Amino acid sequence: MKTEESYMETENHTPIEHDEASAANHEADANHETDGSRSDERNAHAVTNAVADLDGRVMMALRAASEKKAVDPVVLDLRQIASFTDYFVIASGTNARQVQAIADAITETLKRAGTREMRVEGYASAEWVLLDYGDFVVHIFEAQARTFFDLERLWRDAQRIPVTPQLLGESPVVMQIVATSEEA
Repeated sequence: MKTEESYMETENHTPIEHDEASAANHEADANHETDGSRSDERNAHAVTNAVADLDGRVMMALRAASEKKAVDPVVLDLRQIASFTDYFVIASGTNARQVQAIADAITETLKRAGTREMRVEGYASAEWVLLDYGDFVVHIFEAQARTFFDLERLWRDAQRIPVTPQLLGESPVVMQIVATSEEA
């Protein structure tokens, strides 16, 4: 139990320590905000580079999925963390028929471009269809299966490439990526 005198000593020291700590914390916060801004800029630059490096066939798969109204498409860049593939393309359908329609559209689009899937899994049940193209793997889920398996969480160390309407649109950058891939 503290005596009144020791309590007063503590009280007398606490505001000074608190003020010094507050000043140090404020300085650290200011540095963090500056570092955070730099970090945000580096991340934006990395995402821009990842989009520019994106395989044209991945773009074709994304467009085909988009045409079939795929829900919440995501691209994970696995090049820095995995050796078995470069990208995961993840999307959802609202029901089994839509999942199969998305898979069919991707398969047909890439087949016309001269790329055949190496392996297809789960097409009959259409809960989770996997299309393996070697350099990238397409995962098409029903909503509940996507939530349950949560590949985005499992591969959270991968760089997430945002799939925006501009990315799927007819922008010059996208057209250049697709044209480069088709020439190769």
